Amino acid sequence: MKISNETKVGILTIVSLTVLIIGFNFLKGKDVFSRTKKIYAVFNELGTLEKSNEVKINGLPIGTVYDKQERDKDVSAIVVTISLTRDINIPKNSVAYISSSLVGSSYIIIEKGDSKEMMGNGDTLATRLETGILGDVKAQMNPTMARIRDVLDSLKETLSGVNGMLNMENKAYLKQTLSNLSQASNALNGLLDNQHGALAKTLNNAQAMTENLKNNSADITATIGNAKKVSEKLAALELQPTIDSLNAMISSLKATTAKLNSPDGTIGALMNDRTLYNKLNDAILSAEILVDDLRTHPKRYVNLSIFGKKDKTGPLTSPAKKDTAAAAGN
Repeated sequence: MKISNETKVGILTIVSLTVLIIGFNFLKGKDVFSRTKKIYAVFNELGTLEKSNEVKINGLPIGTVYDKQERDKDVSAIVVTISLTRDINIPKNSVAYISSSLVGSSYIIIEKGDSKEMMGNGDTLATRLETGILGDVKAQMNPTMARIRDVLDSLKETLSGVNGMLNMENKAYLKQTLSNLSQASNALNGLLDNQHGALAKTLNNAQAMTENLKNNSADITATIGNAKKVSEKLAALELQPTIDSLNAMISSLKATTAKLNSPDGTIGALMNDRTLYNKLNDAILSAEILVDDLRTHPKRYVNLSIFGKKDKTGPLTSPAKKDTAAAAGN
C-alpha cells in the first residue's frame, strides 16, 4: 500500500509536536511517562526559585519544583508543587526552606523530622525562612550589590558627561594645559639643576656662609665669652642698696609735699590761708604809709627847734604819690 506524501507530512507533524510537548514538559520538570508522588509547600517569598529547580534531602536530589501557584488573588502566599523523583520516606513533621548558593540557582531543602508517620501523595510540608551563614551573607550582600549598581550607574553617567565635555574646543584647551605643564616641568628642572640652578647657587651660598662661621668660630666664642663676663658683672652689682635709697628719698619727698599741702604747717598756712595773706598785705601797706609819712612829715616825729615850728598837718592815710623816675633811680 502506497502512503501519500500528505499522510507522511501529517504523521511527521504529529510526531514532531508530540516530541516538542514531551520535551517542553520534561524541561519544566514534569514527568510525562510515569505517575510520581507530589507534595506541596507554602512559602511567602520564593526569591529566585524557578520550575525544575531541585529539591534535596541531606544534599541528595529527591525531586523537582513542578509548579508554582498563588494561594489567593492577594498573593498572600505561594503554593509550590514538588514532584518526587525518588521513592523515599519523608516524615510528616519535616520542614522545607528555600536556599541558594552564591553563584548557582535556588533549590528547596527538606529537613527530615522524627515522626513515625510518613507523608503521602498530596500532603503539605511545613516551611520556614532560610537561616544560616549563607542567608546572612546574602542579606548583607544584597544592599552592597545595590550600592555597587548605583555606583556603576553614576560612573556611567560621569563617563558620559566627560565624553560630552571632550569636544574639539575642550580638547584644544586640554592640549594647551598639558603644554603649560610641560613648560613648568622644564622650568622646575632648570631650578633644580645641580650646577647652574638657582637652588644650587643658594645652597652654595649657604655652604660658604657656614664655612665662614666655622672659620670665625673662635672670634664668635670670644664675643660670647665677653658678653657673658659683662652679664656676670651686671649681675654682681649691688643694686638693692641704691634702690632702697631711692625709695627712701621718694618717701621723704612725699612727706615734705604732704607738709607743704597741709594747712597745719607754717608754709602750708602761708600757701593755703587767704586771711594771713591779707593781713600781711595790710601790714606791708601800713609800713609803706608809715615810711611815706615819716619822709613827708619828719617834724611830726622829731620835735627840734632847728627845723622851725612844729608840723601840725594830719598823718597820711594812704601811701604818698611817688615819682616813678626818682623811685627807679633810688
